[in-house]
Amino acid sequence: MSSQYSDSWVYEGIIGALPGIEVNPYVALLLQFLLFEAAVLALALVYSLPEAAVAGTVAVLVATAGSAELLRIGTLVRGQDVPESYRRLLFSSNIEVVLAVLSFIALITYLFVFDPQQTETTLIESLFGPDAPVLAVYLMLLILWDVCYRIGAGWWASVAALWRSVRYSFDGETRRQLRRADIDTILFGLLQLAFLPFLVGQPILFVVVAGHVIAVVLVTGTSILLLSRQ
Repeated sequence: MSSQYSDSWVYEGIIGALPGIEVNPYVALLLQFLLFEAAVLALALVYSLPEAAVAGTVAVLVATAGSAELLRIGTLVRGQDVPESYRRLLFSSNIEVVLAVLSFIALITYLFVFDPQQTETTLIESLFGPDAPVLAVYLMLLILWDVCYRIGAGWWASVAALWRSVRYSFDGETRRQLRRADIDTILFGLLQLAFLPFLVGQPILFVVVAGHVIAVVLVTGTSILLLSRQ
């Protein structure tokens, strides 16, 4: 990543690096939602997939909300006098991408290998039917990658926040702004609970998602508690 984007998320760097295009980040959020949601509804209409339309809409909403939270967290952190080591850890390490790749590969393995070996009706079949349309599955994987990246970034923001709160002390205003960033991290984690109704018949995924949310709340909540006691 170039130095121009060393103080930003990979998501922000991609938006800012588009050649000849300058898009307000919040306009980009709106376009992200509209384009993905239009594709979800169009394919659901063409292939008569009402359940997939609902699940896809929830995933698009969660991904878009995750983008908004990343922007808010980045703005709050960059606006404060925080140690450079924390900035580098949060933005420049790209560890959120590694976490996203690992979670996405694990999800793909579950959907296409583990789930078919364990159940007669897989999650993909329950959403798309026995003959899943190729375009619909392609869009599903694209949206799932979007979600996995935001989840990876949220998890890394949580871990980095705890490390920051353990290692450093801050003045009152900086603590207040960092607590706001931590609260946004928790809110995005809680928003992911919207996936649970679709995973009732998938106990492993249900436990993984619920456990992930609980972990984010506990880790980030500990960071907030430490900030409050400084």
